[in-house]
Amino acid sequence: MELKNKRVLVVGLGRSGVASAIFLQEHGAKVIVSDSKSEVQLQSEVPALLDRGISIETGHHGERTFRDQDLIVVSPGVPSDQPQLQHARSLGIPVIGEVELAFRFLQGKVLAITGSNGKTTTTTLVGEILAKSGSKSGKKTLVGGNIGTPVISLAGQSTPDSQTVLEISSFQLESIEQFRPWVAAILNITPDHLDRHHTFQAYVDAKARIFENQRADDFAILNADDPTCVVLKDKIKGSLLWFSRKQPVENGAFLKGDQIVFSQHGQEQPVLSRDDIQLKGEHNLENVLAAVAMSMVAGCTPQQVREAVKEFRAVEHRLELVATINGITFYNDSKATNVDATVKALESFPGNIHIILGGKDKGSDYTVLNPLLRERVKRVYLIGAASDKIASHVKNATELVRSGTLERAVRQAFDAAKSGDVVLLAPACASFDQFNSYEHRGRVFKELVRSLSPVATGGRH
Repeated sequence: MELKNKRVLVVGLGRSGVASAIFLQEHGAKVIVSDSKSEVQLQSEVPALLDRGISIETGHHGERTFRDQDLIVVSPGVPSDQPQLQHARSLGIPVIGEVELAFRFLQGKVLAITGSNGKTTTTTLVGEILAKSGSKSGKKTLVGGNIGTPVISLAGQSTPDSQTVLEISSFQLESIEQFRPWVAAILNITPDHLDRHHTFQAYVDAKARIFENQRADDFAILNADDPTCVVLKDKIKGSLLWFSRKQPVENGAFLKGDQIVFSQHGQEQPVLSRDDIQLKGEHNLENVLAAVAMSMVAGCTPQQVREAVKEFRAVEHRLELVATINGITFYNDSKATNVDATVKALESFPGNIHIILGGKDKGSDYTVLNPLLRERVKRVYLIGAASDKIASHVKNATELVRSGTLERAVRQAFDAAKSGDVVLLAPACASFDQFNSYEHRGRVFKELVRSLSPVATGGRH
């Protein structure tokens, strides 16, 4: 892709927007950045760009700004059906996302992971397995994408021998053209981001685009236990592998007794024992199975996979053990930003749960939580903008407390809980009503927990 002297507009000043603007300028493009947020809201992003002489438009999107460009690069948070983008396309201006831009410059092989839940854990684990393998072969392993490091930041580090492991969201997949992973996996698909995609089918279609440009010599990996994934098998052009914790598969990874086995062309190889997995919950068993399938087709040995899995601990903000105070255990699952992730978190504990729910609604159906709330939860503490909607969906399941803020919720849960209980942040919502990101929400939760005094209150602990 030739960028020298091209007029390029970057839309959206998130992490990937800033990284894209800098990359484009370094490659000779004339860059302007546009964001509908005010300059005050963008005060942490703006200085780095102004220091480089990059023009910034804030507070609105100018019609002419979009019209006078050779290329438009959109950040994942910007909806692809935005009117200015649609008009630009009608004028023949190419509109691509940051992942697509990065793919044009990435060298080596790309492994990509998407799904409603488990992406970050699986991406991190595959990265660690490949790094263990690569340290012996001399191959560099890079990890990024929706996990926090923009893909464009990795392009300059990649080499013909490198392996780049990417977490890819449905938002990022909306704006691909040539993006083609050598190994691609969809972990699961459950309703999420319906405020952006409008229908579940549109969300499924966005996820399925991860396989769109694959060829016969590529690998596609699907969850055999997820009915929506199973339907996608007809879209596969490369070699199809499965992972399953419930049934044997001819090609892929599955649970056989207490062993995780990798099978290819009917030949089974034991890889590791279930006891080797340090992560909590059945959903993390599925994440490990997916990582095993991806790593084995990428050429890793069972020993390399086993060693990496045995050493692997929970990723921050994903069922992360924060502390045990007065016998009450606190878990940070701030990354549970949709209902299905919260279901998986609740399934990880047998009972005596105090759960904090709420945030920015994404068009979700919270009634799905009711069976587990009745069975395992002592109290629900509601925070944020979605409180009223959640309350109307779960009001008959268990006791509800209107906490409003995370600070009040943590204190109220601590006061009510007894030794042996679990206090769980698994909000089932986005964070953007009260926090900058799910990471910000998780960090605040951990700070609040660690500030609790380990002294019995009210004689109830």
